Amino acid sequence: MKTFRELYEELLLQVLQTDQPLLPTGDFDPYHLDCLLNPDRQAPVWRLKNCDCTEEKRTTCGQVCDFGALDYDESGNVVIIKERCVACNACIDHCIEKNLIGRVDVLPVLDLLRTSETPVYAMIAPAFISQFSDQVTPGKLRTAFKRLGFAGMIEVALTADILTLKEAFEFDHFIHTDEDYLLTSCCCPLWIALIRTSYSHLVSHIPPSTSPMAACGRIIKKLYPAAKTVFIGPCIAKKSEARMPDISDAVDHVLTFQEIWDVFQAVNINPAECEEDLRDHASAAGRKYARVKGVSEAVQATLNRIRPDRMIPLRAEQGDGMVSCKELLRKIASGEIKANYIEGMGCIGGCVGGPKSLIDRETARIGVERYSGDATYLTPIDNPYVIELMHLLGFDTPESLLEDGNMFVRHF
Repeated sequence: MKTFRELYEELLLQVLQTDQPLLPTGDFDPYHLDCLLNPDRQAPVWRLKNCDCTEEKRTTCGQVCDFGALDYDESGNVVIIKERCVACNACIDHCIEKNLIGRVDVLPVLDLLRTSETPVYAMIAPAFISQFSDQVTPGKLRTAFKRLGFAGMIEVALTADILTLKEAFEFDHFIHTDEDYLLTSCCCPLWIALIRTSYSHLVSHIPPSTSPMAACGRIIKKLYPAAKTVFIGPCIAKKSEARMPDISDAVDHVLTFQEIWDVFQAVNINPAECEEDLRDHASAAGRKYARVKGVSEAVQATLNRIRPDRMIPLRAEQGDGMVSCKELLRKIASGEIKANYIEGMGCIGGCVGGPKSLIDRETARIGVERYSGDATYLTPIDNPYVIELMHLLGFDTPESLLEDGNMFVRHF
């Protein structure tokens, strides 16, 4: 019988070579086929075969999920509870048998590119720098996506700029006493999920901002109402976030860096050899979102620009990885934290440490730092492209972001 990977590679080649319905050959697991063709029907994490672990090892599996998404069937096999799973990757890392994998959305995306009569846009996460080699610039990567059939590629760092402005104005408006604080970052679905499931009494301290991913999808669909959107990044938790009811309008599909790399290899596209196609102009602030402390640094720098007369002190503390985030929330609940801006990142190092990064965390961090340092503009308030985009979206001034009731807002 074909392994999951063999079936996936066969169907990947079929969808790239023909417009006919996908028909795998030989002996294969029907469940594997349904997962690949209809990932929306499944949980964000898939079990590939029956569990062969001892009962003792199985018992420990249920303890690794902070969201109560693991159960067992009558045969002792791990079951992923779709409604609770946020794709934190803990069970995948823990599985000794390597029997669990994150959801794979490549085939529906390629089918969409093949059949859609409307434009499909790629939205690339800020952590993309150096992922496909140091020679792959944003312009070359945009060309590579266009060769696959995408109408264009948008850097999500550009929408991170807008959200940085929004959070800076919210912080300026919110802070009245030393006891006030905001829980951010809006960009990490694991941090938000951890607060909502285990510390729900703290939800009122979360700024009601979408993630840069959701904001980017909504911007594209505002400007091109018929468009479809595909986010690409190092995180499988984004697949779960994109299906959340209050933001499910924004993103149609989520791929990981690994998934899009599989496609590039299958069609012999080397992004490093593509011609340049430069469009986006994110500031240093937006580009920092990919690493831990990046959001708080971006907001502080923007506060200093919009309120130079006041120099509002942003006393930030960061949760770096799930263990650190849980400890940080515990301290907040017990009154041990005096910070007024608390930023949590579920992966160690931030998005650069995501489970589907193609390179090691430190190399990815260095790439993001370099890319941020190369930015023409230091903050979004200095960035004319951000201001122009906001005008196109109907925001006359940066302050009017506080009056936004939909586009960049989440309803927790």
